[in-house]
Amino acid sequence: MATFVVAYLAWKVTESPSQSVQFAFNGLSVGAVYALLAMGFTLVYSTVWFFDLYYGAAAALGAYGVFYLRSKEAIGGLYQVQNPVVNALFAAVVAGVVAWALYEILWPRLRDRVSQRRMYGIAGAAGAAAGVYAGFVFTFTDNLHVLFGPLAGLAIGAVAGLAVREALVRLTGNDSRLSTYVPIAVGLAGGIVAAAYFAGAPETKLYLSWAVSCLLAGCVGLGLYRGLYVTLRQRARSPLVMLVASMGILLAISAAITIVFESAPRPLPDAFGSEPLKLGGGNIKGFNFFTVGVSLVGFTGLLWLLQRTSFGRTVRAIGDDEDVSKVVGINTTVVIAIVFFIGAVFAAMAGILSGHDTAIQPRMGLLLLLKGWIASVVGGIGNLYGALIGGFALGMVEQFGIWDLAGEWKDVISFVVLILFLSFWPRGLLPRK
Repeated sequence: MATFVVAYLAWKVTESPSQSVQFAFNGLSVGAVYALLAMGFTLVYSTVWFFDLYYGAAAALGAYGVFYLRSKEAIGGLYQVQNPVVNALFAAVVAGVVAWALYEILWPRLRDRVSQRRMYGIAGAAGAAAGVYAGFVFTFTDNLHVLFGPLAGLAIGAVAGLAVREALVRLTGNDSRLSTYVPIAVGLAGGIVAAAYFAGAPETKLYLSWAVSCLLAGCVGLGLYRGLYVTLRQRARSPLVMLVASMGILLAISAAITIVFESAPRPLPDAFGSEPLKLGGGNIKGFNFFTVGVSLVGFTGLLWLLQRTSFGRTVRAIGDDEDVSKVVGINTTVVIAIVFFIGAVFAAMAGILSGHDTAIQPRMGLLLLLKGWIASVVGGIGNLYGALIGGFALGMVEQFGIWDLAGEWKDVISFVVLILFLSFWPRGLLPRK
């Protein structure tokens, strides 16, 4: 059958090279979104070994978060959304997550000098401050560049400082003063410059809303894990219970999105690179190249995190045996919570990129979840390389599969691919070792 399919595609490519280039461009663009979904899905699944269906809701939250923050620009200001209840709810989630994270970070280091009650107070106050700040960000969306831009700039500076430190340590071979003070100087200078740039550039509001939406989806994912999944895992100890619980979350969030935004499809504001380019007989937008680049950067970053850092080693240890990891002193709750945060950020980014390419609608999360899962099965569940390959492979198969069919057949083709792989290649193209 594979030989027949390859022969058929070769014939079609020979028959119409320009159309095959167009399908290839479309497949790369869609496949990059599927690859992002599959990577986050693989990270979460290979750590906790259950299907977290919130993952689809995170994709929808990412896309609708951008629409919520930039609804004034989405359809010429004809449909604007600003809901105090939504703002308060998300602010409360941010407050809870920040308070919990600070407590988990500071308490082990300060337990000899600070009482636990005072530590609760410090973490709670910091969480409340973060919640108030988040409430301002969600409410005053016209000033997003002023409210959130400086924070984003400082975060970029911190990442730049860490990258410089990593490079210096590798070059010098030791952890000297040079590798301490230079990164701090670079990080501070870069952070201040970036913060000043964002604060004075209103045109960056759309891209800042990407970061806010991804962080929000990550906070909700982390909050769900710490607030719900940990309790269920301790009491039920059943993957089926976890699956049903996460399905309820997915359906509840999808319903809430429908209530707030209505069920009609909505467009996101035009991002950069929206004009199509003529290339090799096909049309492709610059934004599609950006989507592929995000997928590759996400893969490289996640691979580096898992293979080159102590955090990655703890994640892999938990994935191999969580009980043994607890015995050797790994705080599995914190590590898994971070994994859920990262996974949700990947899903949200995939939802945003997909939303800019097509319209968004409340049920988009379920479809993206399924496509991410199919891509993981095709590539090999639990294998990060497989997630990347599976995503692009699924995108290509979908696009070339509708050569002589209507576009609505894409989903049918995806599920046929899923059935074929589950029947004949259940371990995927690159099985986990």
